Amino acid sequence: HEREHDREISELIAKHEEEMEELRAALNKEQQQLLDELQHQMEATHKAEIEQAQIQSQTLHNLELEALRLSLNNMHTSQLELTQSNLRKEKETALVELREMLNDKRAQEVAILQSRHQLELEKIREKCLKEKDDL
Repeated sequence: HEREHDREISELIAKHEEEMEELRAALNKEQQQLLDELQHQMEATHKAEIEQAQIQSQTLHNLELEALRLSLNNMHTSQLELTQSNLRKEKETALVELREMLNDKRAQEVAILQSRHQLELEKIREKCLKEKDDL
């Protein structure tokens, strides 16, 4: 009876150890699945965060480029306006100088023509006086 009892206890212990081993295996399997799932979720989250950071970085880079482009455009416009203003002033100065030069030339030509006219008039008067004297 005692041996029967010992054998039953041994069988129960063996069965208990076997069940414990199965539970451990099932628990380890479930734990590994949970770890794999958690790692997969973490990787997906990390990938999404990296993509979001890249998008933000690209957006910031694009905004900086646009700001630089606008700044350069404004500088170019200002430079063009300054150049136009300078060219307008140079043109006005050149026109004033040309007008003065033409006025001076005209004054000289008028003086020359008046001098010639005066000479011709003197010649005609002398000729008239001479003809008068001859008559």
